[in-house]
Amino acid sequence: MKGFLTLLLVSFVLGWLGCDSLHQRPSQQPVKPLTEKQLLELNRNLLRQERKRIDAFVSEYHWPMKESGTGLRFQILRHGKGPKARTGQVVKIRYSIKLLNGQKVYSGVKTFRIGYGKVENGLEEGILLLKNGDEARFILPSHLAYGLSGDGDKIPPHTPIIYYVQILKLK
Repeated sequence: MKGFLTLLLVSFVLGWLGCDSLHQRPSQQPVKPLTEKQLLELNRNLLRQERKRIDAFVSEYHWPMKESGTGLRFQILRHGKGPKARTGQVVKIRYSIKLLNGQKVYSGVKTFRIGYGKVENGLEEGILLLKNGDEARFILPSHLAYGLSGDGDKIPPHTPIIYYVQILKLK
């Protein structure tokens, strides 16, 4: 009986606090939406912070990576043979995706047509730098990966990812 009374009292207090917090007090001002200029500046700051995180990560691991104009970091780990991949070709890759903290989130084999938007923009950009048999490491900033929303499963919003890729077949 004592446990029931304690539970009833805790439920009453939590319910009372919850109801009280739902009512807006007259002294509170409504929140103004951000202007387009403020949103752009906020996004620029987020991109700068993300770039610093990626720079620090690459520096910490001493990865000799190159950077494209879009911010894709890439390093070819093993060279294959033949011509570079082209838009419109079908590519089969073995891949592994990790977060910057080292957590492996996905791996497997996938096949897609290059340039048709069925995969992350950064992956397509990186594949176009490779040829059959190449193995590479890419760091995709969030705007080339899953953006502000993440993938809704294992990749959080606004998160850069590391792609390990091997081209198995180009046709």
